[in-house]
Amino acid sequence: MAGKTDIVAGILDGPGRPGAVAMVDGRGRTLTYGELRRRVRAVAGAMTGLRPGDGVLFAVRPGPDAVTSALGAVAAGGMLVLADPGLAPEVAAARLALTRPRWVVADALVYALSGPLRRLARRRGLHLPHLREPVPGSAVNHLYAGPWLPGVPRGALSLRALERAPNGAAPTSGCDRDADVTGKAAGSGQPAVVAFTSGTTASPRGVVHTRNSLAAGSALFRAAVPLGEGDVVHTDQLMLGLPALMAGATWSLPGSRPLADELAARRATHAFCVPVRLDRALRANPALPATLRCLLLGTAPSPPAVLRRARAAAPHADILSVYAMTEALPIAVASAEQKLTCRDGDLLGPPLPGVSVRIGEDGELFVSGPQLARGYLGETPLREVATGDLARLDAHGRLVLLGRKKDMILRDGVNIYPGLYEPAVAALPGVAEAAIIGVPDPGTGDEEVVLALVADEGFDAAAVRRALPDIVDAGALPDRLALVEAFPRGGRNGKLDRARLREVIGGARP
Repeated sequence: MAGKTDIVAGILDGPGRPGAVAMVDGRGRTLTYGELRRRVRAVAGAMTGLRPGDGVLFAVRPGPDAVTSALGAVAAGGMLVLADPGLAPEVAAARLALTRPRWVVADALVYALSGPLRRLARRRGLHLPHLREPVPGSAVNHLYAGPWLPGVPRGALSLRALERAPNGAAPTSGCDRDADVTGKAAGSGQPAVVAFTSGTTASPRGVVHTRNSLAAGSALFRAAVPLGEGDVVHTDQLMLGLPALMAGATWSLPGSRPLADELAARRATHAFCVPVRLDRALRANPALPATLRCLLLGTAPSPPAVLRRARAAAPHADILSVYAMTEALPIAVASAEQKLTCRDGDLLGPPLPGVSVRIGEDGELFVSGPQLARGYLGETPLREVATGDLARLDAHGRLVLLGRKKDMILRDGVNIYPGLYEPAVAALPGVAEAAIIGVPDPGTGDEEVVLALVADEGFDAAAVRRALPDIVDAGALPDRLALVEAFPRGGRNGKLDRARLREVIGGARP
């Protein structure tokens, strides 16, 4: 039963056969389940002195080393604190002061960039804490990945040395190692990872997931998207890779080759992609291999044009969009066909089994369930989370997204929710993407409603204007249209940056 409620035990005691391939890295190198489990146990045995929930500052590039060291650190009782080199120094310092890590696990290159090569790193826009002593006055232990480089502290453990050690050679924490790795704090809600999402410099806000909540999220995902031995899941997303490992499938990490080429070479059965990146990949190669059974989209709305392009590229595969947030992974899943038939909002799908939803008086969606994070670091535990999304439940009990609460537009006393209309506008012929933006009038405080469009083949502005009254309520019709070459996006997942779009549409023309 432990494997069902604990992410570490779920992988170490899962169905993956010892000789089966657990992971393929970006260069095509493989790691078997037997080696994965041995390395996780070696890391867990070596990381002594951790109490359940102690911070572990983590800065290992995506790949097998990252997975084995991360699982090992969590198995030893640690809570991963993900280092972000893009943070302002004062923000990073505030986060580290809150978590006070007792171990640092990082690539040797990261140690070098935070030490001897610090000036070079800063010129490249990287701001790394001093990993030797991330919190002044606090002693930490160190584990490094890769070959030794200047900057790695004296006495630091080498991940390579641990991996090469024979079974039983790694130091232990004073108890039976296998029992400790698979059972330590299992079912107790031990914090496993903290992901900082918001908050001020003085009060950083981090989402804390436990071994249990991560396992529950993985189980929900596998219930919605069946996985098993022999499947190959191509993704760089932890919350898709972990379910793959719990199911005994192969986790394939992207490399530098084009998406279609990598999927074909790995014989991928499942793949995940952010819509904006998928659109770019399909424009370069409009066909995906026949081995693909499921194409997953997430982290951003999926424009109808992208869904249609994905369906044409993989007519043999299920095209699914996953709705999730950092605090609750996942929440709902909808097929491309279901989303394309919805014209009054962005269909998210029915809540997954065990996930409870509530619509507040102002239309905001609240979510609870077994995959819910424990809470925000240093705050009271969560019972439910406010998503910041405006939504409704349709006649079939499916969630329909109406837009972000903060994106609501006010004009002439009428509340306008962009997400209610954008999917239908984006589905018009010749439209690649659509976004409705409010531009405040500094004199009145009212907002001008602007429909921003990215044109596709066959775009006709007059035809779009004629079609709008049939798909947009009279009180929400735009004051003007603005044509832009591309929507500004930000972040790792290419989310639409509405603030920047608001700045650029002033000079755009219909």
